[in-house]
Amino acid sequence: MASSSTLTSKSFLGSSRIDTASLSSDHLRKLSISSVQISFRSRLPKKLQINAAGSTFGNNFRVTTFGESHGGGVGCIIDGCPPRIPLSESDMQFDLDRRRPGQSRITTPRKETDTCKISSGVSEGLTTGTPIHVFVPNTDQRGFDCNEMSVAYRPSHADATYDMKYGVRSVQGGGRSSARETIGRVAAGAVAKKILKLYAGTEVLAYVSQVHKVVLPEGVVDHDSFSLDQIESNIVRCPDPEYAEKMIAAIDAVRVKGDSVGGVVTCIVRNAPRGLGSPVFDKLEAELAKAAMSLPATKGFEFGSGFAGTFLSGSEHNDEFYTNEHGKIRTRTNRSGGIQGGISNGEIINLRIAFKPTSTIGRKQHTVTRDKKETELIARGRHDPCVVPRAVPMVEAMVALVLMDQLMAQYSQSYLFPINSDLQEPLAIRRLEAAKASV
Repeated sequence: MASSSTLTSKSFLGSSRIDTASLSSDHLRKLSISSVQISFRSRLPKKLQINAAGSTFGNNFRVTTFGESHGGGVGCIIDGCPPRIPLSESDMQFDLDRRRPGQSRITTPRKETDTCKISSGVSEGLTTGTPIHVFVPNTDQRGFDCNEMSVAYRPSHADATYDMKYGVRSVQGGGRSSARETIGRVAAGAVAKKILKLYAGTEVLAYVSQVHKVVLPEGVVDHDSFSLDQIESNIVRCPDPEYAEKMIAAIDAVRVKGDSVGGVVTCIVRNAPRGLGSPVFDKLEAELAKAAMSLPATKGFEFGSGFAGTFLSGSEHNDEFYTNEHGKIRTRTNRSGGIQGGISNGEIINLRIAFKPTSTIGRKQHTVTRDKKETELIARGRHDPCVVPRAVPMVEAMVALVLMDQLMAQYSQSYLFPINSDLQEPLAIRRLEAAKASV
């Protein structure tokens, strides 16, 4: 009785003290139970606060990126990677070299080798099925370049919104909002691309199709046959040499003025397995849109015919079916972009992502300080005059991560038991080739 009286006589949530002497033992017991229930509920908001991290992508093939642009380094943890896949740092390094800064005069002059190191999840050249940890150290960070930016907000950058959300931020180089965060994505995407290639012969290729007002005409690049070598043949990563020169000239024109321009990256997927994507909320193009729009500086996403399709009638837009000489169902046109009803149909997947002009420029702009005083800012440091050439491997990575995640989901849901061979194709066409490669 004495212990119950002590518990219930204390004020709770601002209530007045209770005279326990006038209460019966039954009243005290009810009050004690009520107090425990209210105390339990008060902890729920703390649990809810833990879930809004935003640094992990995927369900079956899960990637978490970490690090900041001017910290000790950046990287990723890949969880759910299938075992016995041949993997080394060189598999990732190729795409990291395509993404790294300082590779040409039209990119940021920051000098980073972006050399990656795998520290777990791989043994004797094969994945073990356990989490893969990849780390890339920062070697050329310059915090003093960002002194002014630590006080004043860069227009159209994430400086202000990070303060609005967290009440604190990393003021050196943009922290997590920097494109340097994408190193982890590109490393993980390289793993996904390798598995997709081994398993289904799937190719993910992206290229620059627009820089500022220089637009590569539709049909100039043959999506059935163009190659990675054509993309990498010039510093702007446009497969057409004539338009590549025009794009480079457009970037040079603003670069010398301390300004920037945007552009468009087109990505295609050849030999995508059929059946990827799920109705209703997890449609494949919806997953691709989220992945693409999570990249820094993205402002638009088009799939298949995109907005141009709105000018066509249904009879003009529909992709008619036919059966080819191998007995496979195909479409005569591909305005659907390789996906119908949110599910891949085996045709070439075709999407386009718009990137805005780089926010950080070397020209005077009006802004405000963190203490809300109006001022002028000339951003110092090393920044891309146009992000799209370096965004090409980033786009490929995010598309590959979506396809890898969806492939694993499709296999676990629809291929666990024998398939309906009259309607479905086996996903494991290339499994024997993958097994041979892993030995």
